[in-house]
Amino acid sequence: MSTITLKAPALGSTAIGLRLGALFGPSVFGVTAASVALPRAGAALGVSPVAATWVLTAHALALGVGTALFGRVTDVAGARVTMAAATVLLVLGAAICLLSPTLTVLVVGRLALAAGSGGLVATALALSASVPDGHRVEVLGWFGVTIAVFAASATLAGGAVTEAIGWRPTLVLPALAIAAIPSCRELVTLREASGAPLDLLGAALLAAAAAGLVVVIQAHALALPLVTALLVAAAAGLSAAALAVRSRRRADAFVPWSLGADRRFVGAALAGFGVYAGFFAIVYATPQLLRQEHGWDVLAIGAALLPGAVLGAGLSRAAAPLADRLGGAGLLAVVGGTFGAALLAAGLADAPPGVLLSAAAAGFAAFAVTQVVLTREIAAHVTPTQRGAAVGLLNLAFFIGGATGTATAGALADSVGLGDALALVAAFPAAAVLAAGALR
Repeated sequence: MSTITLKAPALGSTAIGLRLGALFGPSVFGVTAASVALPRAGAALGVSPVAATWVLTAHALALGVGTALFGRVTDVAGARVTMAAATVLLVLGAAICLLSPTLTVLVVGRLALAAGSGGLVATALALSASVPDGHRVEVLGWFGVTIAVFAASATLAGGAVTEAIGWRPTLVLPALAIAAIPSCRELVTLREASGAPLDLLGAALLAAAAAGLVVVIQAHALALPLVTALLVAAAAGLSAAALAVRSRRRADAFVPWSLGADRRFVGAALAGFGVYAGFFAIVYATPQLLRQEHGWDVLAIGAALLPGAVLGAGLSRAAAPLADRLGGAGLLAVVGGTFGAALLAAGLADAPPGVLLSAAAAGFAAFAVTQVVLTREIAAHVTPTQRGAAVGLLNLAFFIGGATGTATAGALADSVGLGDALALVAAFPAAAVLAAGALR
């Protein structure tokens, strides 16, 4: 029978949380910071704004799929192998992006970059979930603090790098995670290999289903013809159906059937989906509204969003004690409900700067708390041999939620305006509150 070896950390919990957070954190630059550089990238490559959107879509697609795939690999091959493979992809993708002569080559580079980034995200999540019980709460608290700071500083970082160096370095900012790898090498013993076989066909089916879903979600932004979108949707549906059959019939399936049938896991995935959808929508909309409606420049917008990092970091640090007091479902209901109300207010109030920034701050808080609480809940709920797969699949659902949020806000903006779109997107975190009830 396959087993996972868990070893007590030699480092303090604070150091582990900060190091793993630094391994995860740069991944958020892949969409938020890159969106700042997108207009210049499109102009330099001579492509339309719609075509340039593939730069962001490719990253969102490969990041989510990479996190899920590498999450399972950490169960089978261990964190050391996962980190090494992810690093190779990250370096290769960054090099391609920096040297790409055309949009097509740039998109290929972004796919490799995001897959590598997803591998490091999966490693950070699997290691944090594998910390022994006595240390896990403290580790996840500092882990959440770190990723909240990265998330809130993404727009400022993107603007500063684009203005000072150029658009290409901005597109490869996720490669900054490489700097955290040396400090995390001694932590890989937290997640040793189980020796179980790897279901490659199941991995391919999951990748096809997730990729198709992301493309369909982004169909409006990508200006896909209806027939193309329907064909992609059909292919994604068939892949998902085949994956479900395979998971039901095989004990060693890439996606364990027990996870898909687990009410708590499904509830956690849906809750994270809703919060991430709202968070990515407000991060997508705020810079545009502040720039278009109020004349703010990118650096001013980035600086104004930084206080949200302080709030998000503080709440993520306090998330575990609060979850002990209120319960995971209770805490998610509070932050999700508050975030939903803030989004609604931002939309109905015609998005003045103060209300917009307050909604963004609520989003940063909800984002950080959700990541900490749900990782903690699922890590404690599933068996050690499934923790890598569980947190990887959980975050795949989160990232698909993020893609859904931005796509929904963008599509609604064409008909009702971006400000009103935020009021409608508030339905996502509201639904997350209901889904979180499964954690009780």
